[in-house]
Amino acid sequence: MRYTNLQIRTKQFALQVIAFCEQLPNDETSKILKRQLLRVGTSVGANYRAACRAKSKPTFISKMGDVLEEADECCYWIELLTESDRADQTAAAPLLNEANELVAICISSINTARQNSRLEG
Repeated sequence: MRYTNLQIRTKQFALQVIAFCEQLPNDETSKILKRQLLRVGTSVGANYRAACRAKSKPTFISKMGDVLEEADECCYWIELLTESDRADQTAAAPLLNEANELVAICISSINTARQNSRLEG
């Protein structure tokens, strides 16, 4: 059940990233930053789905590390867009908040999986 909820949440995040990017200006800098955000924002959910299919705890931890990296990178691109005045901070705030929450969830999941691995071993 827990996996399904986060799969839905990460897919919704990807859709929010797409909608946010569609509103960005079309100058050269925005296009480059938009492409980067689209790449990582949509890969959060794809990598999480891969983590859910992991065959072992170490593979799960590794895949969740990928999810963590992508979610954190989303924060970076959103911050660049807002701090360079390419995106409105008010419009970006919910997306940045969700990216930060996904980072926190990933860290917690990785720590729990590592702890469980130590207890099992």
